This record gives sequence, structure tokens and C-alpha cells, in this order.
Amino acid sequence: SQPTRGVDIGSIETIRNELNRAKEAGAAVVLISSDLEEILSLSDRIAVMFEGRITGEVDSSEADEEKLGLLMTGGGTHV
Repeated sequence: SQPTRGVDIGSIETIRNELNRAKEAGAAVVLISSDLEEILSLSDRIAVMFEGRITGEVDSSEADEEKLGLLMTGGGTHV
């Protein structure tokens, strides 16, 4: 889960660059994180789970921290 948790700033940048390279090469990358900034900057699509259920799926171009936060607490429409 959380690929950049607990690592130094330089390593965070390296990890994010590698994830972007994999994505650009056509690989499917599944990112699990509670860091909303990280999710918004690295994702094309975002599925949010709460209590074991997907509470929503949004395109990253339409997502913001408020919308994701609502879904993270069980708000919004269940999918």
C-alpha cells in the first residue's frame, strides 16, 4: 500500500516517476494510498472504498480533495 510512506523526499520523487513511467508504458498501476495529493497527481481513475465497499469511482480530472473525502467517509452514492 502507500508506496511513498516513510521514505525521504528524494525517494518519493523517484517512486512517483517510476509509477508514471509504468503508466506511460501502458501498464496498469494499482495505487493504494490515503495521501489525496498523491492519488490526484498519479491517477487517471480513482475508486474509493469505505468499510470494504466501493463508495464511488471518479475520473481524476473531475476529482478534488473534498469529493474524495466525502467518499472516504461513506458519503456519496454507493457503486
